[in-house]
Amino acid sequence: MEDLFASSLLTILIIVAAIIFISIKQINEYQRGVMYTFGKYTGTKMPGWRLVIPVFQNMIKVDIRTKAVDVPNQDAITKDNVSIQINAVIYYKIKEADKSINAVENYYYAVSQLAQTTMRNAVGEVTLDELLKNRDAIANRIETIVDKASDPWGIEVDTVELKDILLPADLKRTIAKEAEAERERRAVIIKAEGEVMAAANMTKAARMLSEAPGALHLRTLQSINDISSDQSNTTIWMLPLEVLRALEGMAERLNK
Repeated sequence: MEDLFASSLLTILIIVAAIIFISIKQINEYQRGVMYTFGKYTGTKMPGWRLVIPVFQNMIKVDIRTKAVDVPNQDAITKDNVSIQINAVIYYKIKEADKSINAVENYYYAVSQLAQTTMRNAVGEVTLDELLKNRDAIANRIETIVDKASDPWGIEVDTVELKDILLPADLKRTIAKEAEAERERRAVIIKAEGEVMAAANMTKAARMLSEAPGALHLRTLQSINDISSDQSNTTIWMLPLEVLRALEGMAERLNK
C-alpha cells in the first residue's frame, strides 16, 4: 500500500509540475499580456513570467512597439477636380493593450483602412497647388484625425508622412511648361533690372564728369591711353567738320 501511495503521490506531483510548467508564460519587455479568466477580461500583465492556468485562463500577447503601416496608392480628386494618386506611411504604437484587443477585431487592418479614407478626404479638401506646397501641414492634419479616431482602440499615432503624389502625364507636361515659362519670365526681369542699374550708373557717371571741370578731358585721355596700350588696336579719330575747315584755311594761308 505504501508503495502504491508513494507512486500515486509521485505521479500527482509530476502532473502538477507539468501543469505549472505549461502554465508559465513569458512576456517580453516590448509586450503586454491581456488576460482572460473564464472568457472575461481580468487585467493586463506586465513583462516577466506569468502564471496562466490552462482551460480556465487565456492570455493574448500584444506587441507595443512602434509599427509602420504602408498606405498603398489611393486614387483621389483634389478640390479643383484634379485626379491624382497619393500614398503614405503611418507610424503608430499601442498605448492600451486591452482596448486594441477588446475594442477592435484587427487593429492593424482598421488603422490602414482609416488612414486610406482620411487621406482621400483630406486631399479632396485642398487644391493641387495647396497639396504640393503644404504637404507637411496636410500630413499633420491626417495624423490628428487618425489619432483621434483610433483613440477608442488604444492606439496613438506618432506621425504620418506623405511619400509620393503621382500626377497624370498631361498635367506633368503642363506644369513643366509653366515652370519653364516662369524661369524665362524671371530671366527677362533680371536682365531688365540689370540694364536699368547700368543705365542709372552711366547717368550718374556722366553727371559727375560734366560737373567737374576737366574731368571729361581726363577721362578721354585715360581711354586713349588704355586703347593705345594694345598694339593690335586701331584707333580712329573723329574731329568736328569746323576743325577740319579751320586747318584747311590755315594751310591755304601758309601756301600763299
